[in-house]
Amino acid sequence: MTKDVVIIPTYNEKENITAIINAVFSLPQEFHILIIDDNSPDGTGQIVQDLMTKYSDRLFMIQRAGKLGLGTAYLTGFKWALENNYDYIFEMDADFSHPPKDLMHLYEACADGGMDVAIGSRYISGVNVVNWPIGRVLMSYFASVYVRFVTGMKIMDTTAGFVCYSSRVLETIGLDNVKLKGYGFQIEMKFRAWKHGFKVHEVPIIFTDRKQGTSKMSGGIFNEAVWGVIGLRLRSLFTNWKKISD
Repeated sequence: MTKDVVIIPTYNEKENITAIINAVFSLPQEFHILIIDDNSPDGTGQIVQDLMTKYSDRLFMIQRAGKLGLGTAYLTGFKWALENNYDYIFEMDADFSHPPKDLMHLYEACADGGMDVAIGSRYISGVNVVNWPIGRVLMSYFASVYVRFVTGMKIMDTTAGFVCYSSRVLETIGLDNVKLKGYGFQIEMKFRAWKHGFKVHEVPIIFTDRKQGTSKMSGGIFNEAVWGVIGLRLRSLFTNWKKISD
């Protein structure tokens, strides 16, 4: 049996946190959860602390001093997961935009299907996004088109934040070398895995915008991703990418 952990970054998610934890723990696969909370002023961290008494062997939390960004939250979680010998490490939002039941499909793609990276993809089978304004849908979709054009990756949903990585991927790609720390982080992680020759698979999901809480997306975050991709591509030209064999 594999040892698997779902990393969920949080900032002001008190409306969602209990429900998302219970939803993950209700799945047939025994997932652990690591919450990375950036000192949420709404008390999210305290809610998790209380739940940890109920799920002492499955629920863990790292509390950081303040809002330090999505990428650094995941990098902190990835390093913790490797130190604690997890086999498959998942990224997931706290707000139910990523359906918890689809964790099973990502897991099966890697554990049973032999993939190294499984992506919960909004765009692999059309545009499967619910409750987003059309402008945001177009911005997200064409951001992935732009990333594919600049990098050469064939991944349809390059900015997806619902992902399963095998521990081998995280050990290989060089977490300390990841430069992009906002939403561009999602692109760089996939790019690094792809450049090393890992097997990447997209699993179709239906992405539903949050019903509770407040979105953390901003124009600045989006711009970082757009311009960061150019730097990512240029740096890659001077990097010796070790190809992974089966």
